[in-house]
Amino acid sequence: MSGSIGDNGLSASRAAESKAPNAFRTISEVAANLDVPQHVLRFWESKFQQVRPLKRGGGRRYYRPEDVVLLSNIKELLYNQGFTIRGVQKLLKETGRTGIVRPSVARSAASPSSVQDVSQNVAASALATPSSTLSAGARREVENVLAELKAMRELLFQNGI
Repeated sequence: MSGSIGDNGLSASRAAESKAPNAFRTISEVAANLDVPQHVLRFWESKFQQVRPLKRGGGRRYYRPEDVVLLSNIKELLYNQGFTIRGVQKLLKETGRTGIVRPSVARSAASPSSVQDVSQNVAASALATPSSTLSAGARREVENVLAELKAMRELLFQNGI
């Protein structure tokens, strides 16, 4: 029986690859693409009001391409950047859906000035956290990371990347 579950994940992944880039995706396709279980996607729907797939007969979920990008960014923030659910909620509230787009995604879909705006939004959000939640040491660390990121961005810009 577990073999059929794996087969469903593979077929969902293959089906997603054969669709047009702007086609809607099922929850199984999105779960396979992001390498997270379907129940995690349903949980994120309950925690992030910005994640609203279309629901058709029988409650089937259909995700728009922008929903998939948003979910990918949420996964990045939660799994790789160390954000908590509450932290991502706050970031979404302050910057909106487009405020959490990773620079690698933004670079392919936006101009370099937009990438700069996104990184400034994220940094401003982190630095705007009340001092009661962010210690002076943590604030200095965020400021240092921001300075390093700005230096790296400048190097990339100088090298035409």
